[in-house]
Amino acid sequence: MSGLGSHAQPSGGMGAASAMAASDALSTAARRESRRFAKFLVVGAIGAVVDFGAFNLLFRVFHVDARLAQAMSFSLAVTSNFTWNRYWTYPESRSKPLARQYAQFFVLNLIALLVRTLIFDALNEPLIMLAAASLDGPLGFIARFAVDTLNMTVEQLGNNLALACAVVTMMLWNFFANRFITYSDVKFGH
Repeated sequence: MSGLGSHAQPSGGMGAASAMAASDALSTAARRESRRFAKFLVVGAIGAVVDFGAFNLLFRVFHVDARLAQAMSFSLAVTSNFTWNRYWTYPESRSKPLARQYAQFFVLNLIALLVRTLIFDALNEPLIMLAAASLDGPLGFIARFAVDTLNMTVEQLGNNLALACAVVTMMLWNFFANRFITYSDVKFGH
């Protein structure tokens, strides 16, 4: 009987139970990927501490040029992030040889370094000027905190602001590029 109220499915069609099962599987996979992204963000935060700590140590204590210091601190952060991602974010990804996976991770991050350095270079001087101008502006308390409490120069504050902009910009690139290349052996949602 085939009428307007009929819910019969054509042969090979997806019934309501199958559709719900597919929806549940997709939902479960999305939750797993969301947890993986959250772990990636935690690893990124650890990497940012390594990055900013090494940058400021090199730049402020050892007087390494800011551009070189940010590249060196980036390399240290990449190694930290690879280790944490391989063993915590993607523990099931160890089917690839370590050297191959690290090489993929590092190459993708070298691309990110190139873009990051361009962003850093483009924003560095304007943010130093903005930091200097903001000392007496309505948000001067933020700049004053960095200068007075953290004992930063206006140049160091501008450099750190430029580095922060570059790091945040590259975060999504790093997640998706590494998810689908470095950790491609991990099935979506597993």
